[in-house]
Amino acid sequence: MTRRSAFLLAAVLVAVPAAAQQPGLTLPPSGDNQYSSVTQGIGPVRLTVQYNSPDVHGPTGEDRRGKIWGALVPYGMADLGFGTCGKECPWRGGANENTVFTTTHDVMVQGKPLPAGSYGLFFIPGAEEWTVVFSKNHTSWGSYFYDAKEDALRVAAKPEKSEYHEWLTYEFTDRQPGKATVALKWEDLQVPFTVSVDIDQVYLSALRNELRSNPGFDPRNWEAAAQFALQRKIDLPEALTWAEKGAQPPTGQESFSSLATLAQLQEANGKADDARKTMERALNHPTAGPNELHQYGRQLQQQKKNEEALKVFELNARRFPNTWPVQVGLARGYAALGRNKEALAAARAGLKQAPNDQSRANLETLIKQIEEGKYVS
Repeated sequence: MTRRSAFLLAAVLVAVPAAAQQPGLTLPPSGDNQYSSVTQGIGPVRLTVQYNSPDVHGPTGEDRRGKIWGALVPYGMADLGFGTCGKECPWRGGANENTVFTTTHDVMVQGKPLPAGSYGLFFIPGAEEWTVVFSKNHTSWGSYFYDAKEDALRVAAKPEKSEYHEWLTYEFTDRQPGKATVALKWEDLQVPFTVSVDIDQVYLSALRNELRSNPGFDPRNWEAAAQFALQRKIDLPEALTWAEKGAQPPTGQESFSSLATLAQLQEANGKADDARKTMERALNHPTAGPNELHQYGRQLQQQKKNEEALKVFELNARRFPNTWPVQVGLARGYAALGRNKEALAAARAGLKQAPNDQSRANLETLIKQIEEGKYVS
C-alpha cells in the first residue's frame, strides 16, 4: 500500500460517523462537515442537492487555500485505497455520505436527458474540464463503492473562477422559467452545469392529470387550461377539446367567458366559421356585461383588429348606455381609426361616469393623447 493510499484509508476510517459505530445515538458529524440542502423550482419541477459541507481550513485548523484542487481533491479518477471502486474513484462532491441530486421530473442536464429520481452526484475534476456523474446508486458512503455501470448520465462542465467560499456549497446561480444553473462552489472555484426542462410540456402534463381529478369538476379550470395552451400556441387541438368541455355540460358551463375562449380556440384551429358563430353567441349571452364586452374590444385592438373592436364598443354602448366604461371603449375605438372628434366627445362624456380619481386621471391622459395625435391603441 502506498503512503498516499494509507493516508486515504485512515481518512476513510476517521470519516465513518460516530452514529454508524453507535446505532441509535445522535452525535456530531465527523470533521464537523455539516449537512446542507438547497432546493430550486423550475415551475412545478423541484431540484434538490443534499450534501455534507467541508471547509477550506481543515479539522485541525490548517489553511488549505491553494491546496484544494489537484491536491486534496485530485484531478481525474483516484485510488482511495478502500472500497470497491479500485483506482477509478470519482470525487463525492462533498464530505461523508453521498452528495445526492434529486429531480421530481425528467430534465435535461447540459442538454442530455436525466429521468426523474435521486442520484449520487460525483465529479471527475480536471484542470480545464470536469465530468459530472449522476449515479443510480445514491445511498452509499462517499464514492468508495462507486461503480461506473450504475451511471445514469455523464456530462462535461467547465470550472470557473469564483468568489471565495470557506465552506463547500451548492448554489443555483441562474434561474429562468425553463432552466436553472447549479454550481458547486468551494475555495476560489466554481463548477456550473445547467438543468433545463420543456416547461410548457411540464405544465401541460400537470394540467392533463389535474383535469382528471377534482379540478376537472370546476368549469373554470377547463377554460383556464385552454387559455394556457392558447397563449403559448401549443397543443391547440387538445386545447380546443378543453375549451369545448369548459363551455358545455356536464363538465362546463356556457358563459361569455367560456364561449369567447371556445371561439378563440376554434379560430386557432382553422375553424373560422365556427369561431364567428360561437363569438356571436358569446356577445349576446346574458353574462356578457359592460366590462366583459369592453375587455373583449380591447383584446381585439391588441390584435390590431380595430374595426372589429369598434363594433364591439358600439354594441356595448347600445346595450349598456351611460355605464362605465362604455364611453372609454368608444373613445379608444374611434381614436384607433383616426376619428378623433368622435373619440374626444366620448372621452369627455366618460369623465362624468368615472368611478374614482384614478379612472378619471387615466381618462384625462387619454384625452390629452388624442388631442395631441399621440394615441396608440
